[in-house]
Parts: sequence; C-alpha cells; structure tokens
Amino acid sequence: MLTDERNRLVTQTGPGTPMGSLFRRYWIPFLLSEEVAENDGPPVRVRLLSEDLLAFRDSEGRLGLIEQFCAHRRVSLWFGRNEEGGIRCPYHGWKFDVTGKCLEIPSEPPDSTFCDEVGLTAYPCVERGGIIWAYMGPPEDQPSPPAFEWTTVPADQRFHSKRLEECNYLQALEGGIDSSHVAFLHSGELRSDPLHHGSKGSDYHLSDLTPKFEVKESPGGLNIGVRRNAGDDKYYWRITPWIMPWYTIVPPYGDNPLHGHAWVPIDDENCFAWTFSYHPSRPLNELELNVMHNGGSLHVQLMPGTFRPKANRDNDYLMDRAAQKAGTSYSGVKGIALQDASLQESMGPVQDRARENLVMTDKAIFMARRRLHDAARDLEKGRRPPGLDEDMQAVRSASFELPREIAFDDAPDEPMKVKKGVAHTSI
Repeated sequence: MLTDERNRLVTQTGPGTPMGSLFRRYWIPFLLSEEVAENDGPPVRVRLLSEDLLAFRDSEGRLGLIEQFCAHRRVSLWFGRNEEGGIRCPYHGWKFDVTGKCLEIPSEPPDSTFCDEVGLTAYPCVERGGIIWAYMGPPEDQPSPPAFEWTTVPADQRFHSKRLEECNYLQALEGGIDSSHVAFLHSGELRSDPLHHGSKGSDYHLSDLTPKFEVKESPGGLNIGVRRNAGDDKYYWRITPWIMPWYTIVPPYGDNPLHGHAWVPIDDENCFAWTFSYHPSRPLNELELNVMHNGGSLHVQLMPGTFRPKANRDNDYLMDRAAQKAGTSYSGVKGIALQDASLQESMGPVQDRARENLVMTDKAIFMARRRLHDAARDLEKGRRPPGLDEDMQAVRSASFELPREIAFDDAPDEPMKVKKGVAHTSI
C-alpha cells in the first residue's frame, strides 16, 4: 500500500510536481509520424503532462511543439494557418515558428521590435522509428535521442500504435509489469492469438499457473523474471525489462515479434498506451501485419478519427458473458490490450493504493514505485535520472530454459542484449 501523500507524488505529473519534473528529463513519445506527415499540413492538438500544446510540421519539414494559445489574446492556434514557415493566428495574424519565436505582428509599425519581446513556450522534437518525441526539460540537460530497438529497425520490421487509456499512467504501467495475471486474464489468447500461441513457451505458461517471481534492479529500471516448470530438470524463464520511466518489453513466444509498451501521461487521469511491435531480424509477415492493422493481439480497434478504442468503458468493453462462461475468454473481453485496460480503468481515474493488499507476486510493482519515487527525490538533489543512456535503452526481453540449479541472479545477460539483425532469444 501507499499513503495518500506518496500516491499523489508518484501519480501527479503536471508542471512543478516532482514526478512531472522527472518525466520532463526524458524524450517523450507523443505522436505517430503519420499524424503530422505533411509540410504545412493541419496542426495537431497535443495534451502532454497536463500541458496543452500544438504540433505541426513547417514548410521545410521541421517539427514544432509549442504552447497551443496565441501570445496575443490566448486563442487556440489550432485554428491557425500553417504556412510559409510558421503558424499564423487567424484572429489578428500574429505568426510563430517551430521554436515559438514570434515572426510577425501585422498591426505593429514597421520599426516595432515588439516581436522580439513575445513568444511561446516550445519544446524540441525528434523523429525516430515512425514516432515523434518531445523533450520538455531544461535545455542544458537534454539527453541523447531515443535508442530503443524498435526505433532502429527498418520500417518493414515494425508496427506501432497508440490508444487512449482513461486512467492514471501508473496503474496502466503496473499492469504491464505484473506477470502473475497472464495465465488467468489472458489464458484464452495464449491458446488462440496468432502472435502468442504455438510455442513451447505458451504451453509452459498454461501448464504452470503458480509461477515464481524474481526481480532485480538494472541500471535503467528493473529486470522482472518469471519462472515456470519445464520438466524435471529445467525452468522456463521469461524476463521483462522495465525501463524508466514507463517502458516495458514483453517476452516473446517463439519467432513471433517482440512487443514494447509505454504509458505516457496526458494528464493525471488519462494516458496514451503505446504498443511497439517489431522483429529484430526479418520483415513482419502478412499474417502479423493483418493482425496488427485489424486491432488484434496487443493492438486494438479504434473509433474512427480518434485514438479511443471501439470497446471502451461506455459500452462495458463489449464484454461477452457467454464466452466467459464457456471458458473461451477468461474475462469475456476480447483482446489482450483491452483485457488489461478494462481492469486498469475499473480502478477509477487514480487508484486508491492505501486500500490495496500486495503479496509476494507484486514485488515488481512495489520496487517500481520505489524507483520512481527515489528518482524524483534524487532529481531534486541534482542527481541524473536512470534510463537516459543508450545502453540502458538498447535492451531486449527474452524467454529461455535454464537448468534448475542456476539462480536468477546468475542467469546469463546475453539474451537481453540488442544485436543488430540478430533474432531474439525465445522458445
């Protein structure tokens, strides 16, 4: 459990909060490249860490992320004209570039220097792996661009999506590092999902419903190990890295693609759940792409023109009680991602952690909370946050068998290393 005070510290991410200050030190994924594909195209409203912003691509293809409201009368620049190197406010014609600099004030005299005295908050952006990332922290502390493996593979080896999740980022993240629920909540998908079934690993998952958990700190976050029986002399291990502040990489099944997640706060009661699907050594095949494009496996079908899932809390996630009763779906909710989201959102916008009762299988959850809390407090003392460096980001999940006498702390770390063009370790 957490006290109310500590729960507020780890869940509140707006400007000036300890966790908000921490998160602003990282590159933050906020748009798919396709959302701002066109030079001088329509701008996109962005709400990120409780700030209302505007993203656009200018005449030269430069990306901008600026505060949404004009410096003059504070009208929304979303209504503006993206033209000739900047956004022009439709109200009085003030114009701003991707750096937030005021370029023109048409009503001012020709010799006026007032343009130099006004401007908008702007955040630097980079484009990596089909995703637009923003850095919202102090300029002098800007880290190197993101180095996650899914940002480096060729375009035909990856598929990314995002969806709205209507709850605080932390309870979504905690679902991502909680492996004990998989054999229950997702048991139907382990038998039927084309990106999960058909491997020795999925068989082990279903045959041993009492896994053992081991968690240890890594330079960038945590390594979470889940152990199941694999015969008389071996264990089946699945290793999930959690990389600060909100990334997980799901251990693979056989030659199926790897999947990564990020839960990025929109505000304190909503987040974007990102899913990064990729294969390190081959293009995604037609079956895999069809599943992903159609909202299957870890991806979801969205309401047209939005990032809200078609199955959502307003329609009870299209829950099928008959399928639940028949055992074809443990929860009656279709799809791994929505099975998770339905329960995470059921906790309310911000979970009351003072009333929970954690057990040993929740070790990763309370260790992650501690690392987030400590990183925020360490930042206040001038210490650099974990998870910023390339070697902390360029890691993989893995699944493998080991002799029973090998302890988790002695397990080889070679399967966790990124090797360009080399397939992941999986069974």
